Amino acid sequence: MIKHRRFGGCVVTAFVAGWLFLFGLGENSHLLAQDQTLDELMEQLSDPELEDWEPVERQIWELWSLSGSDALDLLLRRGRDAMELGDFNEAIAHFTAVIDHSPEFAEGWNARATAFYFAGQFGQSMADIERVLALNPDHFGALTGMAMILEETGKSAEALVVVRRVLEVHPHRPDVLMARDRLEAETEGSAL
Repeated sequence: MIKHRRFGGCVVTAFVAGWLFLFGLGENSHLLAQDQTLDELMEQLSDPELEDWEPVERQIWELWSLSGSDALDLLLRRGRDAMELGDFNEAIAHFTAVIDHSPEFAEGWNARATAFYFAGQFGQSMADIERVLALNPDHFGALTGMAMILEETGKSAEALVVVRRVLEVHPHRPDVLMARDRLEAETEGSAL
């Protein structure tokens, strides 16, 4: 079982929401629309007026998770299974194999960043997050992970900058909105 860390005072869901969805992705992927491009979905998600944002978010996670290789998909699935069981070292090994075979596949880096995060290896997680963002600057999961690490390491002002970037891409997640409000209050309070 995945250990939940706290993002400020809130249980972290934005960073792992994609993971929880993706653990069961294979069973439900046929339910997702295949005719929308990632750009169209990202544009929809960035609309603050979008009320039914969860299906759009799920479709984006699905598209991000398509490696184009059955073998890599299997390694990714095994890594996710290991993460679900809390075996982060095993997950890291599987995700490292994905990265070794396909270093341009951003989701391999994101998966390993998540495993490193839950293993408490923030430096390695941050390095992988930077690779994700080099490949996919709008990866709201990686951005959220970066904000969490920055906040947990006492860098609230930097975390706020990243949270604001997350909200440009994905303005809907209640936990990220609460993090913004909390970080704004904290950083504005410390400036007085």
